[in-house]
Amino acid sequence: MNFRLVRTTTRLLAVATSLSCAEDLERSNSRQPKSESDLRFWLENMVWYHRFNTAEIKAATGLSDDEINAALARFKIGKSNKPMRAANAPLLVLPYPGGRHPRIGFLEGAVNPQRETKLSVFTPWDEESYVVIDVPEAIWSNLGLTYLAHTHVPTIWTQQNIELERLEWNRRADGTFEVERRLPNGIVFGAKVMPATNAVRMELWLTNGSKETLRDLRVQNCIMLKGARGFEQQTNDNKVFSNPYAACRSVDGKRWIIAAWAPCHRVWANAPVPCLHSDPKFPDCAPGETKRLRGWLSFYEGTDVEAEFRRIEKAGWRGP
Repeated sequence: MNFRLVRTTTRLLAVATSLSCAEDLERSNSRQPKSESDLRFWLENMVWYHRFNTAEIKAATGLSDDEINAALARFKIGKSNKPMRAANAPLLVLPYPGGRHPRIGFLEGAVNPQRETKLSVFTPWDEESYVVIDVPEAIWSNLGLTYLAHTHVPTIWTQQNIELERLEWNRRADGTFEVERRLPNGIVFGAKVMPATNAVRMELWLTNGSKETLRDLRVQNCIMLKGARGFEQQTNDNKVFSNPYAACRSVDGKRWIIAAWAPCHRVWANAPVPCLHSDPKFPDCAPGETKRLRGWLSFYEGTDVEAEFRRIEKAGWRGP
């Protein structure tokens, strides 16, 4: 028996199986547009702003190459005819389409990422660079892992073989994005993201529709840096933490991405992803009560980031 041939064949079969599983996963996570207007919105989003190629569009939508090319021609969408944005426009925020993993590394910790928690916020200095905010990425409570925006460790729902429905961000005329999810046990939570010219303000809320008080309501919110040129290094040496602020410095040292949530439980970063975290915690929530958290994301050009933290603090983003 030719053992070298057997080993080579085995490796090839393993690679083929892995690729097949990846393709199945892409198909299972794709979302076909519901209408012509929906198709146009997502194609403009993917081509003009996220600069997806055909394979990525296919992974996000489940459409064939021919269907994609025909739609792009029908709507006259190409990378060269993206509309100009006004100089004083709010920061550009768009739903993240899926089809391209928002992480560089630690992919095994975020399999099949759900797009209904993710928005792209484009940097003011580079129209092709963006961060992906995941709000919320995860919610823990005294019940266990109560929600997770991808597949990694079991939640209280996957342990019961309960599959949560797919949602989409509600896009408001003023540029605000909102989403709301009702869990099988009556807990309802939602997110609101409001872009302005110099920052993005965020809010998370949770209503306890169950019969027991919820405790230890820790939230994980992620700012993924893969799509931001100059910030995508897989290291924490370019990060600064000053609770509740978590900031990432560009390679040239002249620009910063800053995130914060209140009340903040901890600030940290995951170098392999790479990402920033300012993770908040809801107060204990009795049956029928609603609790709220507030967040901030901004971009800073300068070298004194601690002074920028102090300036942001005066903006009143934490709310009453």
